[in-house]
Amino acid sequence: MRINRIFKNILFACIIISLFSCDPNQIFENNIDISDFSWHKDSIIRFEVDVQDTINPHNIYINVRNTSRYKMQNLFLFINTTSPTGNSLRDTFECYLSDERGKWTGSGWGDIYDNQFIYKKNIRFPVSGTYIFEYIQAMRVDNLEYISDIGLRIEKVETR
Repeated sequence: MRINRIFKNILFACIIISLFSCDPNQIFENNIDISDFSWHKDSIIRFEVDVQDTINPHNIYINVRNTSRYKMQNLFLFINTTSPTGNSLRDTFECYLSDERGKWTGSGWGDIYDNQFIYKKNIRFPVSGTYIFEYIQAMRVDNLEYISDIGLRIEKVETR
C-alpha cells in the first residue's frame, strides 16, 4: 500500500513537471544528429516547417551542439530558406562557439556544449504553408569535425 502511494506521488510529480515544461510559444523545434560528429561540406541538413500563423511575429533560432574537441572559434552556415510559393533566400550566418580566449559559449556538461543563436527576430511569415530551411556548413574544410547536432527552433514572440 505504501509503494502504491509512492508510485502515485511520483506519477503526479511527473505530470506537474511536464505541464510546466510545455512551451506555448514554440511553433517548431528539431535537432538533427551529425553522424560520427563529421559534417561533410556537401551534406545538407533540412527542416520542413508547417507555418499557419501569418499575423504574429516570430523568432527563429539556430541550435548548435559541439564537443570540446571542436578546433575553431566559430561556425559559418549557409542557410537556404524556401517559402511555400517557391521563393528562396540564401544567408550566410556566423555562430560563435567560443570567445577569443577559447572559453566555450553556451551551456555544457562534460565535453558537450549547447548554443542557441537568434537567426531572425520579430519576423512575420508572409504566407502560410510549408517552409524549408536548409543548412550547409560553410567552413573551409571538407569534413567539419565535432559538431554533434544542429537544429532549428521557431517560436511566437510574446506580445504584451
